[in-house]
Amino acid sequence: MSSDVPDSDVTPAAEVDRVRVENEMEQSYIDYAMSVIAGRALPDVRDGLKPVHRRILYAMHEMGVSSNTSHRKCSSIVGETMGDYHPHGDSPIYDTLVRMAQDFSMRYPLVDGQGNFGSMDGDPAAAMRYTEARMAPIAEEMLADIEKDTVDFQSNYDDRLTEPEVLPAKVPNLLINGSSGIAVGMSTNIPPHNFGEVVDAVVKLIDEPDCDVDDLVDTRDSRGNGTAGPIKGPDFPTGGTIVGREAVYSAYATGRGRVTVRAKYELERDEGRIVLTEIPFQENKARMVERIAEDVNEGKIEGVSDLRDESDRNGVRVVVELKRGANIDVVENQLKKHHFESTFGVINLALVDGQPKVLTLKETLEEYLAHRKEVVRRRSQYELAEAEDRAHILEGRLKALDQVDAVVDLIRNSEDRDAAKAALQGELDLEELDAEFEHLDAQTAFDFSGDQADHIVRMQLGSLTSMESAEIESEYEDLQAEIERLETILDDESELLAVIKEELQAMKAEYDDERRTNFVESDEITNEDLIPEEDVVVVITEDDYIKRMPVDRFDPQGRGGKGIIGADPKEGDRVSKVFRANTHDYLLSFTNQGQVYKLKTYEIPEMSRTARGKSAVNLIDLDDGEEITAVVNTDDFEPEESIAMVTRNGYVKRTNAEEFENILSTGIIAADLEEGDELVDVEVTDRTKDLVIATERGMTIRFDESEAREMGRNARGVGGIDLQGDDRVAGMVAADSEDDRCLLTVTRNGYGKRTRLSEYRRQSRYGKGLIDIKTDERNGPVSTVKAVGADDHLMIMSERGQIMRIRAGDVSEVGRNTKGVVVMKLEEGDRVASVDVVPESVDGEADRAEASDDGDEEEDQDEQ
Repeated sequence: MSSDVPDSDVTPAAEVDRVRVENEMEQSYIDYAMSVIAGRALPDVRDGLKPVHRRILYAMHEMGVSSNTSHRKCSSIVGETMGDYHPHGDSPIYDTLVRMAQDFSMRYPLVDGQGNFGSMDGDPAAAMRYTEARMAPIAEEMLADIEKDTVDFQSNYDDRLTEPEVLPAKVPNLLINGSSGIAVGMSTNIPPHNFGEVVDAVVKLIDEPDCDVDDLVDTRDSRGNGTAGPIKGPDFPTGGTIVGREAVYSAYATGRGRVTVRAKYELERDEGRIVLTEIPFQENKARMVERIAEDVNEGKIEGVSDLRDESDRNGVRVVVELKRGANIDVVENQLKKHHFESTFGVINLALVDGQPKVLTLKETLEEYLAHRKEVVRRRSQYELAEAEDRAHILEGRLKALDQVDAVVDLIRNSEDRDAAKAALQGELDLEELDAEFEHLDAQTAFDFSGDQADHIVRMQLGSLTSMESAEIESEYEDLQAEIERLETILDDESELLAVIKEELQAMKAEYDDERRTNFVESDEITNEDLIPEEDVVVVITEDDYIKRMPVDRFDPQGRGGKGIIGADPKEGDRVSKVFRANTHDYLLSFTNQGQVYKLKTYEIPEMSRTARGKSAVNLIDLDDGEEITAVVNTDDFEPEESIAMVTRNGYVKRTNAEEFENILSTGIIAADLEEGDELVDVEVTDRTKDLVIATERGMTIRFDESEAREMGRNARGVGGIDLQGDDRVAGMVAADSEDDRCLLTVTRNGYGKRTRLSEYRRQSRYGKGLIDIKTDERNGPVSTVKAVGADDHLMIMSERGQIMRIRAGDVSEVGRNTKGVVVMKLEEGDRVASVDVVPESVDGEADRAEASDDGDEEEDQDEQ
């Protein structure tokens, strides 16, 4: 290709290397990554600072903005830092300055801020032109002795100035303030600690170099087992409580761990509220309150009536007011599980000799101690050199004072200062001097050094007094002692370590404070642990409203009563199901569409008798038109048992109970129904039972359950009873051959009877069955059937929400093919919705109630 540029103007490359592009990209990326790692994101293990923190503090030091000066505008500090040391944007520099001034971000703030520096609600700091800052006293300890050649300096970005590669760090900043940052392919997250505990750990390491992590960490449990090391664990600026010690120990022993931090709160039981006083570290308080409010509004947290943030400059105070009757322990557990706890992932990653390294607690302390040994050694060398120089000068002054007359004459008669200095250094022969020096004896020839001579010729006459002479001698003696001390420090490492130890203990006395973060043993408590075990009545409506009420809220009544209000369905809705359960039971809720859901009884909201209930869709994922028709308690399951199901159209199927152990939150299929059919009832069997199926027209059939073989969940089943006309199945019970209980049959119009199960002879599956009860106009169709003992109690619910509890023995025991007696007196238009049994073993002996309506006695006659 031709070029318009003359050949003479083209400078060929001196050398051209051919490289593979992937190799060049890899090396360039590694260079970039290391630049980010070492130059921005990770702290140095020695002073615990990243370059931007270090440069801000050094810029303030150079500006003279110390803890005992007035505050300076942050814009000025940021400008000096950016212009001289940190050639990046002003925003990240100011953000770093702000964080170093926040007492909720740093355990021991390095900057003393004045103005709005943000809040733990996530509010940003005011603009830098409005805020002011100066170094905190502890920051001056980070820079102490920096002028004594204690650390190496490097050129700044434009070679105009120099900056320290690391600060002397008289305080163990990496551990007391922690650090966090994200580099390329790695991150660090070091928690803050208590000043006194860290100092004690360094001192212990000095005294016992061979100690291990076990000796440095307090691993004692609630019983006092374990070692009592100086470091109890992280100490966060916002306080809180660390749950368990195992994760803390793991983090110290390996450099990595996950520490659970819990908010600190108080239970004010008398006032019915929970008061939050401390939040986990790095948690946004305002966002936490918002999330709690969202969960309350969505029904995930029940029993909360009000939520207020009353925090001010005096501290955090978030008040959770509870509804009357709410279980404060349950609400506490819900808040603790979802909002009051957070995880602090410890990654103890720092730069060691410029390379990133994950460190154990002991390694971190050893690196800091090695840094302090180097600093104290270099400082001692610097101070020794200064002391020796000063002692040399004082030696000259003392020697001059011993020959003061001769020295004064020599200086007075010298031509100029240089001549006097030369004479004092012995560079002139006194015998060759003029006659005016003849009175000086040759033995008084001087041999002062150049520094001594220079100092002597500059001495003032006032320093020749006897008092000044005594002071010089005293100072010289002190210097000799100091020189001896410094030489000992440099020659004996134990003396050097003693200096470090003394300085650390002095700073502990100055800066140590009480721990803010406490410990509690791991206390995994579920809501179930906090819910008292009690038997409850669960009511469900056709529109899928659900609630629970204690069984003992309903006193037994006599047969034929109206009952009391048990629910208040909305207009157009009706009660469809009532059943008894224990608050700790796991319930399998079978729906009319053949689905099954798993539900814990205590998750159903407890409400008053007159309450409508809560929509079941908040608890289980029901489809449109889907309603719960049967409930089975999984606590009754055994490995050899089956789940027997019957549909409205008379199909029956059995499925191994183990297939219902793992149920998704969205439910699983229990039976495959044909169009127009629906699941009616479910029973748990042990493969030795008889199934008794009852129809709405009063027919029953009893057959061995083995005639309906076990099938998978997706099967439809087999015919259980041959329904006639428009008859449909009403329910099913399971009984064995020796069962001495009765079959309770209750009709929609409130009539019912008990008949011995032995009167229902066993037949073959899919027969027409036998007549159980007459379903004429008075009785109406059969609503439900149950197997009951005479001392069992019945919970009978009407569609309009009336509920009545009676003793099963109060319902007359008669034969088959009878009409029965009044069980519950219903208002016009109301019908029996559901019946459930409270077994004698659960309820115990109850006093038998008197009959409430003597007018029904004539109904007690059996009608064949």
